[in-house]
Amino acid sequence: MATPAPTTDRTVRTAPGPAAVPVDPAVHPAWLPDAALAPLGRRQVAVVVPDGVADALADPVVRTVRAEVTAATAAHGGAAPERADDADVALVLDPGAAGRLGGPEAFEVARAAGRVTVTAGTGAGLLHGFFHLVRGGEPALAGDGDGAVERHAPATTLRMLDHWDNVAVHPAMGQVERGYAGGSIFYADGEVRADLTRVAQYARLLAAAGVNRVAINNVNVHAREARLLTDDLPEVARIAAAFRPYGIRTHLSVSWASPVVLGGLTTSDPLDEDVRAWWRAAAARVWDAIEDFGGFVVKADSEGQPGPFAYGRSHADGANMLAEAVAPHGGLVHWRAFVYNHTQDWRDRGTDRARAAYDHFVPHDGEFADNVVVQVKHGPIDFQVREPVSPTFAAMPRTRLALELQVTQEYTGQQRHAVYLGRPWSQVLGFRFWGDGSPTVADVVAGRGPGADGGTGDGGAGGGAGREGGVAAVSNVGDDRFWTGHPLAQANLYAFGRLAWDPALDPADLLDEWAGLTFPGADRRVREALHAILDESWETYEMYTAPLGVGFMVRPHHHYGPDVDGYEYTPWGTYHFADRDGIGVDRTRATGTGYTGQYPAPWRDVYEDLETCPDELLLFFHHVPYTHVLRSGSTVAQHVYDTRFAGLERVLRTVEAWQAVADLVDPDVAERVTERLAEQVRSATEWRDVLNTYFWRKSGIPDAKGREIY
Repeated sequence: MATPAPTTDRTVRTAPGPAAVPVDPAVHPAWLPDAALAPLGRRQVAVVVPDGVADALADPVVRTVRAEVTAATAAHGGAAPERADDADVALVLDPGAAGRLGGPEAFEVARAAGRVTVTAGTGAGLLHGFFHLVRGGEPALAGDGDGAVERHAPATTLRMLDHWDNVAVHPAMGQVERGYAGGSIFYADGEVRADLTRVAQYARLLAAAGVNRVAINNVNVHAREARLLTDDLPEVARIAAAFRPYGIRTHLSVSWASPVVLGGLTTSDPLDEDVRAWWRAAAARVWDAIEDFGGFVVKADSEGQPGPFAYGRSHADGANMLAEAVAPHGGLVHWRAFVYNHTQDWRDRGTDRARAAYDHFVPHDGEFADNVVVQVKHGPIDFQVREPVSPTFAAMPRTRLALELQVTQEYTGQQRHAVYLGRPWSQVLGFRFWGDGSPTVADVVAGRGPGADGGTGDGGAGGGAGREGGVAAVSNVGDDRFWTGHPLAQANLYAFGRLAWDPALDPADLLDEWAGLTFPGADRRVREALHAILDESWETYEMYTAPLGVGFMVRPHHHYGPDVDGYEYTPWGTYHFADRDGIGVDRTRATGTGYTGQYPAPWRDVYEDLETCPDELLLFFHHVPYTHVLRSGSTVAQHVYDTRFAGLERVLRTVEAWQAVADLVDPDVAERVTERLAEQVRSATEWRDVLNTYFWRKSGIPDAKGREIY
């Protein structure tokens, strides 16, 4: 039985000089406007640190909790008494509780005798408990109860955002690669920003959502960015100092060629002792400068980035060399599995980019060191609108695997379209490879998949701490006033953090939670309109863009807008094989690339058979005639026509929903959303017309409803 949280008379011992809560009034407050803290701030809130715990007073996260409480109560008429017995809400640090609560970030909440008591074993747990109360508002702060305890712990301890920010503006990709919200919050004019107030404010937003690690530079590490590992370490330490008070650890993306680029060596061979020594020294310098540094993120042998293949070595060889260097410091190596042939011959139907991650990495299962996390994109291609879940997650039980998502909307409207991604992420996290009742993807990346006993297995180096790999995602944040360009795209960043903490959360509930925090006290019609716009927005986007699981019908390079054949005859891959008779990629074992064979049963057979393959993934797995009849009763061609028209109609309805409530929100938010919705209408119209015309001209089959197709 759970032990009720203590409510004894203990005093708050004042930590010297708690930092002020970082808020730049020129920046939109996202889900932490001042009003969101009002329910808590109106109360008597005590932060309780037991006598004799001197380290707690020096913990920057404990100091942050105190600063948050002080600011909230000062702003809203409450108070911060020194004694728990004088408080409506007590935030209690109990260093001995971390074990029984389920880890250093866990906390418990008890309600009894008119008081709410949050107990945690660390400052990080206490901070998460604080934000739990903020999210819950008045209902969470009701002290009536019988002392029953509710416990909260993250599903995984690794919840990371990867920033694709460049220190120097890249001539093709700009300052933030695949960034749709302005420049970098970290860098300006080729240097780390002098004023990092906004980074601290970002840390606060992320902590409130559940993120605890951030990689601060692009995985495509250019020459200027490589120097973050050496010359710019003092500046990286400044960024880490901005994140630290909110319990967030800093990571760097590093170039595999660093020993050559930065160290003057003639090789980066992972088995060369001089190379290994260089990395050991580099890691030691990093941790000397940043004691709580998280580790390295690596993109190697991918899209032109250097890697161990140049020396005849495997990815396990490369990752383990770095793992050896960071292991004495407790560091991690996040090694991305995004490796494929990007110079392939489009004439060759046997080359299948979807197979690549599995083919490159599964043979090395069990070879990766305990502190290596292999980071796998959620689908086998590249963050397309609709993909099957990557089979790699089911095939490496002796390796720590992280799920990689993309919050930045590279292929889903680039934050010019309102597309809420909580629904597809939830589907990926909940996907069961081995049938009903089997472990989910969320279980696998939390180290609870089949065979995840925490041992190394068969004498191999792999295994890890319960084989937990966690969840990572590419951030969608820039120096735009609204953080994400489109104000409604903030919901994706929020939902990512919350789903990473608890994959079982309902995406619609998270949208409601985000709306309640971001627009506190707003007319209920605002929340209803946000649900009308966002609840099914991913499906709406799919309806007017690439159909039935086919991908890359976008304009090359910048990936915005329709270009059905844009990538079809390039070295990057072939994605739809449309001809006069049909469309789709044959990935079956019987007649195609054999990709379906990478899945365990039952999915290997479900996807193989036209009769059982889900319609929404039909063209991903099969090449079919335009006259093929879907389960809906429509042919492929008619489905395309109908859904393109219906998708645009849905967008027009979202515009009406927003227009009905625009005058109920801040004018600057209303103006930005209105402007973005107008662009979404224009773009959806273009997508409708281009896709419909392509299918009509390719198939020769007219629209059965006689609508205008060009």
